[in-house]
Amino acid sequence: MVATASGSQSGKAFYVTTPIYYVNDAPHLGHAYTTVAGDVLTRWHRQRGERVWFLTGTDEHGQKVLRTAEAKGVSPQEWCDRLVEEEWKPLWRHLEIDNDDFIRTTEKRHTDRVREFVQDLYDKGEIYQGGYEGPYCVGCEEYKLPGELLPGEGENAGAQLCPIHKRPVEILKEENYFFRLSEYGDRLLAHYEANPGFIQPESARNEVVSFVRQGLQDLSISRSTFDWGVPVPWDDRHVIYVWVDALLNYATAVGYNQNQDAFEGRFPADVHLIGKDILRFHAVIWPALLMANGLRLPGRVVANGWLLVGGEKMSKSNLTGISPRDITSHFGVDAFRWYLLRAIAYGQDGSFSWEDLAARYTSELANDYGNLASRVAAMVGRYFDGVLPEATAGGAAEKAVHDSLARTVAQADRKIGDEVEFQAGIQAIFDFVKQVNGYISEQEPWKVAKDDSPEGRARLATILYTAAESLRAVAVLLHPFMPESSQRLWESLGAEPALGPLAGQRVQDAGEWGGLPPGSTITKGAILFPRLEDRPGA
Repeated sequence: MVATASGSQSGKAFYVTTPIYYVNDAPHLGHAYTTVAGDVLTRWHRQRGERVWFLTGTDEHGQKVLRTAEAKGVSPQEWCDRLVEEEWKPLWRHLEIDNDDFIRTTEKRHTDRVREFVQDLYDKGEIYQGGYEGPYCVGCEEYKLPGELLPGEGENAGAQLCPIHKRPVEILKEENYFFRLSEYGDRLLAHYEANPGFIQPESARNEVVSFVRQGLQDLSISRSTFDWGVPVPWDDRHVIYVWVDALLNYATAVGYNQNQDAFEGRFPADVHLIGKDILRFHAVIWPALLMANGLRLPGRVVANGWLLVGGEKMSKSNLTGISPRDITSHFGVDAFRWYLLRAIAYGQDGSFSWEDLAARYTSELANDYGNLASRVAAMVGRYFDGVLPEATAGGAAEKAVHDSLARTVAQADRKIGDEVEFQAGIQAIFDFVKQVNGYISEQEPWKVAKDDSPEGRARLATILYTAAESLRAVAVLLHPFMPESSQRLWESLGAEPALGPLAGQRVQDAGEWGGLPPGSTITKGAILFPRLEDRPGA
């Protein structure tokens, strides 16, 4: 049974994962991109009223981590401990990542379960001993097919390069244990056919289907040339292949072979969020391993594209890594979170640009959204002493806003919560913000305020209530993306005394008109998105 796109299995938490990240260096913008996406998705489902479980963590075994630690003159465990506690966890706290668990593959709760899982496969005859020789990329921790390699140029002339890292591969020959992956091609294709939404986006699905149709080779699941890894339980001369070790975190972190109630209540993941460079591991190897051990398959594997700088994939290996703190120190955390999912369609490649972020910050956050909140609070303060008036003189203009809000909520909920299309959801919300700004410009409350008649006062009250109630809904919809500024807007609207905490508001109910009660105290707090100076050093 596979979890559906719009919700998890009955009684099961909505379970979202990021990849677990290699700790060969500090996190960069690409890592933050996927992790923010996971946080937004789980916050959205929390605000649907669902039970959720959000997992992230670090991948700490393998040759790449070992070599990095050796270059730093420390043990691999010491290196991992330092990076996780000083770089990874602090950054996720800084970015308001509200994960339920953080798994490290060096933890005993993980390593013991990995050994048990692999032992089960061995006992079932799914693993056999053999040998292999072929091109290996340490950066990918993966054997490459000869047809995938690129010819080297310049200092790498005559070498063959990994297509992702653009570095020479190594020719490895070693005795290994193999998983019978080749026997699962037909079952995988049948699953893809029966579950067309299993892999997103469509381009990723097509790539995987084409790859599997060409025929699968058995997978080497052990390494014997180094010892930084989980020992193979029946042969401690070998360590378990780092990718088998890593993929199993999605099961070990939620109680596999340890806490059956927790495991049944969370596993499998409803959504695996990954980078497209690790698509085959998650859409081919991972489901085959689960099939082999009789476990349920995840609901969806959603591959985001690459963040590009100067046309190159963002990574430390090609020196285009950017620290997220460099950006948040200027624009703030909320704007950073919003921009990552606003500027690029999730699943497609896209370029990060400081100039584009600055332009969008000014036009959409400061001018459209922030200015709307400031104007409404200021006018309620000026014309009604900060007390939200009742709307008693509504007409066609107000009905248009009501109807548009209902459509916006439905569209945003579908795009973000069901289809994992963050950009389309954000666009719908900000189109509504623009509409409310247009409504205020057309209704000209500053002119209506000059009419002291009962009819004039009623009309002014209706305009300002309509704008404030629209902001109430916008605060709910944007809370998963921008929790800090949304909370400040919620407080400015005086919403909590009557409606409760913002985090408890249901996104699917945000379009029900009239939630903000008349009589609420409206205050003009600090500007949500103040105008910024030019880029430091520019």
